Amino acid sequence: MLNDRRSHGLWESTAPPPPATETLAGDIVADVAIVGAGYTGLSTALHLAERGLGVVVLEAIEIGYGAAGRSTGLVNAGLWVMPSVLEETMGPVYGGRLLDLLRDSPRTVFEIVDKHNIPCELKRAGTIHCGEGEKGAAEIRERARQWQALGAPVRVLETDEMRAKTGASVYPAGLLDLRAGTIQPLAYVRGLGRAAIATGARVFTGSPVERVAREGGVWRLTSQAGSVRAKWAVLSTDTYTSRIVPELRGEQVVLPFFHVATAPLSDNVRRTILPEGQGAFDTRTVIGAFRTDDAGRLIVGSVGALRGTGAAIHRRWALRHLRSLFPQLGEVSLEHEWYGRIGMTNDHLPRFHAPAANMIALAGYNGRGIAPGTVFGRELARHIAGEVSLDEMFLPVTSARDARFRAVREGYYEVGSQIAHLPPAR
Repeated sequence: MLNDRRSHGLWESTAPPPPATETLAGDIVADVAIVGAGYTGLSTALHLAERGLGVVVLEAIEIGYGAAGRSTGLVNAGLWVMPSVLEETMGPVYGGRLLDLLRDSPRTVFEIVDKHNIPCELKRAGTIHCGEGEKGAAEIRERARQWQALGAPVRVLETDEMRAKTGASVYPAGLLDLRAGTIQPLAYVRGLGRAAIATGARVFTGSPVERVAREGGVWRLTSQAGSVRAKWAVLSTDTYTSRIVPELRGEQVVLPFFHVATAPLSDNVRRTILPEGQGAFDTRTVIGAFRTDDAGRLIVGSVGALRGTGAAIHRRWALRHLRSLFPQLGEVSLEHEWYGRIGMTNDHLPRFHAPAANMIALAGYNGRGIAPGTVFGRELARHIAGEVSLDEMFLPVTSARDARFRAVREGYYEVGSQIAHLPPAR
């Protein structure tokens, strides 16, 4: 996208083309105007269109341009925080609601893929959370204990089984979550867009919203060549917010996150690395994730931006990391690289805002956008359709507040990730 090979990398080279869209021109009227064509925006549009409402989605660049089209593609249940932390932080009412909503959230993604025949390399084999060292293994065991107490189909993999399921010998334990799976993320979000359009929603790309104003009891969203008047306005741009409502960006500390992908592995090697098709991620502070795609490429991701000095540092780290995990790889070449950004809130929980009448916004996915974003979109549609009130929603309504020392922390994370990825001193 935008003639930048590092924008969406492998995913853009292998995803089906996006559905046909146009740039907004002229003035139109709708029931609901949605800003942002990612998981939440398009899921909201799809579920509203299924209810017969007139929906318009305005996207500044292209469907899936933001975090939705750049992620690792792990469809995980729940959030980053453990279930007990969720309830401690949010209280029994909202903590319980959010836990109930997201405990089996991958199923919603899988059902949409099946219903709308979305080609997105879906694998339902689960994901593996890899414990790094004894501290990481202890975290894994506690996370498993809490989810098992809630009836989730998760279990601890000990060293030998970890080696068999991942191909790596460095992890003493891991958590296999059979609710989860993997997708090709850009293919999935493009499929969401195609499904929303087929159901009756209108999606306009290349149409950045420059102004949102209340006029005559409705919202008017203005782009360069047109506008939309709607009873409802939904803001789902998260960390890619620009021009309007900057507080959605300001309440998050933004981390850059990069991926590289190898050329397709030989069949012999491919059978030894994640042979059942799970995606994996670890417990390190500077997180690492790895998976394969349908063609047998090995993909690894971590915190960092592929720009300036970071490009060479992170690329070399990825090669070292892959060889340390999988000595059987031998010499391997990198075929694709790309990066984007993740928004982190102070407590690693999402935020729900209703800054004015009939205006709602979600932000702060903390790297868990696929299943939560899809489910949240469905719930926003239910609220707009009058099926649930604000007081019955899964998150309390809060006001956006700037993250403390945001700029300093963001600079620290980008530089810190480079330091963390330097070769060990000899």
